[in-house]
Amino acid sequence: MHEHRSSNLTGLLLPLADRNLILPNVAVAELIDYQSGTFDLDTPPWYLGRVTWRERQIPLLSFESACGNKVVIGERARIVILNALGGRPELKFIALLVQGIPRSYKLDSQLSYVDVPLCALEQAAVQVGEQVAKVPDLLALEELLVSAGLV
Repeated sequence: MHEHRSSNLTGLLLPLADRNLILPNVAVAELIDYQSGTFDLDTPPWYLGRVTWRERQIPLLSFESACGNKVVIGERARIVILNALGGRPELKFIALLVQGIPRSYKLDSQLSYVDVPLCALEQAAVQVGEQVAKVPDLLALEELLVSAGLV
């Protein structure tokens, strides 16, 4: 007879300008200092150019802007490098603008979902400690880049 253990995942809470995102630890490759991206051509407002990380050029996105709000680059801005999950050889990583240092949270399998409006790039909202955090749809973020021809 095996006892039921709640799966203890560690999540990272990413502070954005107007919301918090929560991601499993494994989705995040690294946190780096803010650098402004190099641009080319006419690009959507949520695309902040390419940043250099480990000798790669990674597309930098503003999640807030992709959800229709304005881009904010605060004084505590950082960049989180995410592992792309779509299995596209040309898109291994995505860079996301965050406002401050992500914090680590233990998440159990009993996440409590919160009923709040979501943008198209958010899968759910959950209660993390005292705050509500949105679960981003990373595959939809990749689709956004691909459909905009930015990969």
